[in-house]
Formats: sequence, structure tokens, C-alpha cells
Amino acid sequence: DINGVGQKYHLELVLEDVLDKDSTVNCTAEVLYHLGNNIPPDVQFTIEGELKNAEEADNIFYNRIKSLEKELVAENIPDSHGNVSPEMEPVHLLAWVASGYVIWQNSTENTKFQLAQIKRVKQVKRSDEYLEFDYTILLHEMVSQEIIPWQMTVLWHPRHSVQVTQDSRQPKHASE
Repeated sequence: DINGVGQKYHLELVLEDVLDKDSTVNCTAEVLYHLGNNIPPDVQFTIEGELKNAEEADNIFYNRIKSLEKELVAENIPDSHGNVSPEMEPVHLLAWVASGYVIWQNSTENTKFQLAQIKRVKQVKRSDEYLEFDYTILLHEMVSQEIIPWQMTVLWHPRHSVQVTQDSRQPKHASE
């Protein structure tokens, strides 16, 4: 407890590679939740080691999307049975990474968000090398059990990190 500032937590955890469950690294982190709910938590972390490089998979996905004749449009990932088709797995992983930013920016000590589903994703045509996607996602707030529709615009290129260029909480009817 930091008087007048907020709550600081010291964490030790193991990170698991989402593509290779046998690949793990140790991580230590400090998370400072500020007093008031309008400030994202400060996060400082150290990772011991490296996770598997996904460069090959990233390039395959990038080239597949760049070669499409029409922009990608998809809905309900995963489907109502929890399945994600192999061709949509990279789209799902990209949303998962980008939603991590949204979750971080909107977290408090009293929330626990998790990406539940991509309601809709639409690729946006661009003239540069980046891929751009408009996502409408559903975030499950585990404490309140609320399902929150959220819009996010994501830029990505395999040689650059994922960027969320725009995001906003949507009204409840947006998930219908």
C-alpha cells in the first residue's frame, strides 16, 4: 500500500508460449494500481530467457492475408462450441494480443477481463505494408460476469509490434 498513490504488487510467474505449451520462461513484475479508476496500472517486468520465435508463422499469415483478392471478413471466433478454424487462428491470436493492451488500459484492482470472442473482424484496405483490422470483440469481465462489446482497430506487420490505434467500449446492443 503506497499512501496517496495506490497499491503495488510484486509478482513472480511463469509465461507459457501460446503456440508451444512446452516453452516457458520466468517473469517477475511490479504492478502499480493508482488510486482512482481513470489511470491504467503501471507495469514493470523482467523476463528470464526467450520464448520461441514466431517469425515463420507470422510471415505465412502476413503473406496469406496480403494475397487475398478481397479483404478478410469473419464473425464469431471462436464459434459457439469454442472452436477456432486453423485459418482463423492467427486472426484470433492477433485479437488476443491486441485485447491485452485494451485490458491493461482499462483494468483496476477489481476487474478481471478476458477475451471471450471476436464478434466481427474486417480487414481494412491499406496502401502501405501494414495490415489493418477492425475488430468488435467481447470481453468477459470475470468479477461481474458482464460481457462487454469493445471495438478496436489494430495495425500489424511481422517486423513491427501490434498497435491498437483506436479502441472504445461499445453499447450492449453492439454484441447482438
